[in-house]
Amino acid sequence: MATLAMALSSCSEPAQPLVIENELTTDQIAAARLTPEVMWKMRRIGSSEISADGTTLLYTVTDYSVKENRGVTRIYALDMQSGDSKELTDTSSNNTAARWGGDGNIWFLSNRSGSMQVWSMDKMGQNVRQITDIDGGVEGFGVNSDCTALHYVKSVQVKDIRSADVHKDMPKSKARIYDDLMVRHWDYWDEGSYRHIFIAPLSNGVMGEARDITGADAPWDTPLAPYFDDSEIAWHPHGKQIAFTCKPLTGKEYAVSTDSDIFVHIVEQNHTFNICKDDAERLKFNGQVALETFVGYDKYPVWSPDGSKIAFRSQRRAGNEADKERLFIYYLQSGKMKELTANFDYHANNVVWADEETLYFIAPIEATHQICRVTTEGNDVQVITSGDHDITSFSLGGGRCVASIQTISMATELFEVDLNNGELKQITSVNKSIYDNIKMGEVQKRWVKTTDGKQMLVWVILPPDFDPAKKYPTLLYCQGGPQSVVSQFWSYRWNFQLMAAQGYVVVAPNRRGLPSFGQQWLDQISGDYSGQNIRDYLSAIDDVACEPWCDKERLGCVGASYGGYSVFYLAGHHQKRFKAFIAHCGIFNFDAMYGETEELFFVNNDYGGNYWDKSNKTAMRSYANSPHKSVDKWDTPILIFTGEYDFRIPYTQSLQAFTAARMRGLDARLVEFENEAHQVFKPQNSLVWNREFFGWLDKYLK
Repeated sequence: MATLAMALSSCSEPAQPLVIENELTTDQIAAARLTPEVMWKMRRIGSSEISADGTTLLYTVTDYSVKENRGVTRIYALDMQSGDSKELTDTSSNNTAARWGGDGNIWFLSNRSGSMQVWSMDKMGQNVRQITDIDGGVEGFGVNSDCTALHYVKSVQVKDIRSADVHKDMPKSKARIYDDLMVRHWDYWDEGSYRHIFIAPLSNGVMGEARDITGADAPWDTPLAPYFDDSEIAWHPHGKQIAFTCKPLTGKEYAVSTDSDIFVHIVEQNHTFNICKDDAERLKFNGQVALETFVGYDKYPVWSPDGSKIAFRSQRRAGNEADKERLFIYYLQSGKMKELTANFDYHANNVVWADEETLYFIAPIEATHQICRVTTEGNDVQVITSGDHDITSFSLGGGRCVASIQTISMATELFEVDLNNGELKQITSVNKSIYDNIKMGEVQKRWVKTTDGKQMLVWVILPPDFDPAKKYPTLLYCQGGPQSVVSQFWSYRWNFQLMAAQGYVVVAPNRRGLPSFGQQWLDQISGDYSGQNIRDYLSAIDDVACEPWCDKERLGCVGASYGGYSVFYLAGHHQKRFKAFIAHCGIFNFDAMYGETEELFFVNNDYGGNYWDKSNKTAMRSYANSPHKSVDKWDTPILIFTGEYDFRIPYTQSLQAFTAARMRGLDARLVEFENEAHQVFKPQNSLVWNREFFGWLDKYLK
């Protein structure tokens, strides 16, 4: 797979730039309301990275054309002194994953030559060079510190699964042949192709012969499916080793386990070892051999500045993807392990080394996300930032910290963070023209007493120009996951301000089973889907319904994924509270779901087990409370969304629910997207989704 660098001038004729129309129309300015059409004019900040000297910030922005039904991503450079931004790429191609190389250049992915390849340019956007020319393109990359080696991720055909490959005399046959799990994942069928890491030498920007360090015949992915996050791969600061995440399991074993590990590959020796499993006698944790400590997800290796240590995130329990994400460090010379957050009851995400003794990370804390600091001594975690916001990522350079921040009322913008006192200074305003002309509703923070005497944080979003003398239709929002926090997030699919702008009060509870309130609160939901968290939902809506401005006769209930399950379950147990339901890709029939989904560790953990083990009391309780067993109590109109390529909660779950509703004689509608999966991403599909969503609510609640 040797390749030579290609100059930009050697490419074919450049594609025509995508025409972007971000300006609001006269009618949209006059209405001063957030609508689905306005939201698709918003610019979306993606990845960002500050230079090592702290002078220049790289970031990407994606703009969309609804007419063309696609978007384009550009790279920008912001001067930290002046605050001025410069566009480095145009709209004729997608340019992503921009990062600084040790040579002072910018390295990035671009499809300007027809497929996604690695390119480089100087900090002014000049001297653009194509580095790779890999057949089929690459899906991630990284360059070592002195730019003498490159890694990239590419799909490799490993197994014959397609019938035309198994039966080579039948080239027009269209079948897939399996002998074991998993046959599909998230939104794609397993056809024998897996993402592998390749390493190749670089000399003056010219790439030499590449080597597959995952293993040419390895039937697993690095980085992990289904998200293939390139952050799971990291070069050693000296550029001679590379660390990565891998789950080297197959079939049934893969489907029921989360047991991924951190591997280190020594380039010159062409040798790879597992820091979580190999050389057990060296892996000491609290004086004991640590093998049992690393049976869950171990992910995201990050080298210390001198390369002597690796920080990584680890979950203790196999099969529990929502277990606490502990922060560990591994000492390369001794092989010893150390946990830094044992006394910290929150996840540690997005870990960054500041120096050899200090690490920063992001933690979800009371429905927000904050930057925290810990030293290699461990356990004394300091929370640096505060406030009602979500910090989603950050980078350090030249004594500066730049973070991506969003709120319920603001899409992602970039802020400089003072790590001494947590103060925030906004440095980008890519959607200023929209915020200047669109009114947002007030976001209230409310603590509600639950049926078991706990305090639950609930966000209440009021319509713009809210008048407490009026009565408003009110929506209960049911979160998916189920273990994902209802934080200060901005969503382009389930947007609270968009709902409020259409005249609805939104009630968004952090019910049982969500992170940021301690592991006990998070764990409670597993094996108890129909229990306390459902009562938490009702506590939240009943509390807000006591307000004089809430119209109790016009309550709706909406949610996706686990939230869709919540809608299906509440449809049979709401005691006539709600006048309309909307479920997106929800779980309807637990028995069928067990056989239809792909990551079986998820249902094993959350249901308590399979449906045929009659001795398993937890599992039997879960299956006994499957929503489909309460359809006889359904009495309310329901709208159901699903995607044909959703293999996590397959469309058949939504089809069963729709069939049941219509056979019950209820007003019901099914909206099935033939080219979407668990979420709706394409601009025109999104607008259709929103029209159906608000059309249904308006019909029954207004």
